[in-house]
Amino acid sequence: MRAAIVEAPGKVSVTTVDDPTPGRRDVVVKVASCGLCGTDLHILQGEFAPTLPIVPGHEFAGEIVAVGTDVTELAVGDKVAVDPSLHCHECRYCRSGRGNLCDNWAAIGVTVPGGAAEFAVAPVANCVKLPDHIDVTDAALIEPLSCAVRGYDVLKGNLGAEVLIYGSGTMGLMMLELAKRTGAASVEVLDVNPQRLETATLLGCTGAAARAEELDRPGGWDVVIDATGNAAAIQDGLGRVAKGGTFLQFGVADYATTAVIEPYRIYNQEITITGSMAVLHSYERAAALFASGVLDPAVFISDRLPLERYPEAIDQFKAGVGRKIVVQP
Repeated sequence: MRAAIVEAPGKVSVTTVDDPTPGRRDVVVKVASCGLCGTDLHILQGEFAPTLPIVPGHEFAGEIVAVGTDVTELAVGDKVAVDPSLHCHECRYCRSGRGNLCDNWAAIGVTVPGGAAEFAVAPVANCVKLPDHIDVTDAALIEPLSCAVRGYDVLKGNLGAEVLIYGSGTMGLMMLELAKRTGAASVEVLDVNPQRLETATLLGCTGAAARAEELDRPGGWDVVIDATGNAAAIQDGLGRVAKGGTFLQFGVADYATTAVIEPYRIYNQEITITGSMAVLHSYERAAALFASGVLDPAVFISDRLPLERYPEAIDQFKAGVGRKIVVQP
């Protein structure tokens, strides 16, 4: 089969590899769509993935074409979206229900071969069967949506909150859509990319700007969400949290990124600083939300490229051009 391969830091190509075979509790998925995200850029930099080469692609969906000997829950022909999370189920975090913090954390497309290929193997337990009305070429959006759902689980909801989101890429826009549905009084979005801000406006944000100073909120925001991973945005956002408010680090920053906090202000104003890591008990809910139409794929997916153009897709994503980019084998 054909697959994208991150061969070494900064080097990605598309080549022929062996067809996958399922273990007894695995399925083989014929990939219909595979999304690119910031994690893929980190893998390209040599971060996250413990060893290279690796077939990337942790946001994918498709049709089952083979099943292991002990698989009874799903069958050949079923359309599925795949939760990439691989937990050990043995460490203290797994045993306390915090599998996304697993000491032996792994993921399809990060530590084992993923969906940037014609076919991919996944445990049957990680597959969510999709209803007939879902176009499987859109369903790569379910994985990032499940991360956004986890983010709002961390925030625990706050009716009437004033929300500020840094970044209007795919994840920022998903956080916008969920904020609208979890009782926010207002949702304002910041981005230096005017085309992306136009999409945030299209989706109904309360305000859109390049800088927080352009928005009329002198007392700050109840909830500030960084969906960029950018050091300058993070630093600015930490200073925009209102008294009693929460800052959520949602964007994936480089390992070396740092920010300065003000301990007295955190104490005196009871500010919460928290993070949201990947997927936790949120994938099935994200699939249900997606099936209900919470996202418009025509708005979120800006580019669909064939698998052979995966290196080009990575370059386009790195340049910040478009919204969600998917490759389709």
